[in-house]
Amino acid sequence: MNERISKTELIALPPIPAKRYFTIGEVSELCGVKPHVLRYWEQEFSQLKPVKRRGNRRYYQHHEVLLIRRIRELLYEQGFTISGARNKLDSRGAAHAAIDDLPLLPAAPLLPQEEPLDREWVRNELMAILHLLK
Repeated sequence: MNERISKTELIALPPIPAKRYFTIGEVSELCGVKPHVLRYWEQEFSQLKPVKRRGNRRYYQHHEVLLIRRIRELLYEQGFTISGARNKLDSRGAAHAAIDDLPLLPAAPLLPQEEPLDREWVRNELMAILHLLK
């Protein structure tokens, strides 16, 4: 087995924090991929379009982080080529591929209502989910 692939399979990816936007450095750490690879994947996968702001800085949304993890899985763990991974994502749709292949997580325990619920964050998360479902 290729040594590079066996190392990437052993990497346990950290959970994605509850944020609206992520910098390329944060996404790099969350997905176990270097920033230059993320920039390359933007050219190869049409579904991956981070928001660019001042100074051409990239800001990724939650659904894009999930898509990057899916691309990483297809390329590094399942052995797809770039074009094969692109075809796989195109055939089922990027949103469906990212959602369908997510592992089911146990329900989070209920937290005491000491902190007020951040309605804006919940709204943004629901909008991101709606965007994925379209």
